[in-house]
Amino acid sequence: MIELIPAIDLIDGKCVRLTQGDYNSKKVYNEDPLEVAKMFEGHGITRLHLVDLDGARAGRIINYRILERIATRTALIIDFGGGLKADEDLEIAFESGAQMVTGGSIAVKNPEVFESWVNKFGSEKIILGADAKDNKIAVSGWEETTDLELIPFIQDYYKKGVTKVICTDISKDGMLEGPSVELYKEIREAVGYIHVIASGGVSSIDDIEKLREAGIPSVIFGKAIYEGRIQLKDLLRFT
Repeated sequence: MIELIPAIDLIDGKCVRLTQGDYNSKKVYNEDPLEVAKMFEGHGITRLHLVDLDGARAGRIINYRILERIATRTALIIDFGGGLKADEDLEIAFESGAQMVTGGSIAVKNPEVFESWVNKFGSEKIILGADAKDNKIAVSGWEETTDLELIPFIQDYYKKGVTKVICTDISKDGMLEGPSVELYKEIREAVGYIHVIASGGVSSIDDIEKLREAGIPSVIFGKAIYEGRIQLKDLLRFT
């Protein structure tokens, strides 16, 4: 079985989606993220990926009040990411109801801090964000591409105690052209025991089925739901 994790991306407290991380491509889908979260929960979903896009740009947690609303008014298990740079940001996120947080840019720009989070809060609460463009790690809301190779980057953090990674192929994100199944299979082969959470490109139920058949344990998706490509009732076969 594959774990289904719908995503809610936040800008100005609203549920939005970007295309390939481009802030100029912003499309607002709902003014009330809590309403969206409740809709997911009502269809058997138990997990939620909540992304503070304002925070990703600002370099500090911003939309924690939205996190708090969703956490206190649903039973969803929430992982939260975007702009987490200091211990104080994590403490705010956890106090606001996140069960897990995702660190991407910080894992590149300040690895000592990220490693300290794994040690301080535990590997079950800290997810590595590995967002890639042409197999190179991208950071800062995907506005900056580094020279770091994706798989060695993940391997290095696995050796340091990381057990879960969200991997987004930026070229696929928001394009509704299908996920990078082969890339996720490569990661699984290279780092066999890490929990891979596939993200980006899911356009249909068939895409989720392909990931499940490839042995990918979890998938994040968003735009396909918001654009009506996937009906929530169709997800019941996986729950």
